[in-house]
Amino acid sequence: MKILKNAVAGTLESSDLFIQIEPDEKELTLEIDSVVANQYMDSIRAAVLDTLKEFDVSTGKIFIKDKGALDCVIRARMETALKRGGVEAK
Repeated sequence: MKILKNAVAGTLESSDLFIQIEPDEKELTLEIDSVVANQYMDSIRAAVLDTLKEFDVSTGKIFIKDKGALDCVIRARMETALKRGGVEAK
């Protein structure tokens, strides 16, 4: 699957994150800006990549501004953004 249109999900409130996705035909670009990057960057990246794998997405641009969101929130926001971007679950 691929991202069909630009979409966003989330907020910039504490314990949440803001995700913006855009179509890209060539590659997968992932940019993460997090206030807890030193401690949790690997976990944040893993949650995002797992969700992309669940939806079989291999190309697109993903921009994330994290304010300390829990894993379940990251996955939910990713799913929402992907569905708003025209991606359907497998």
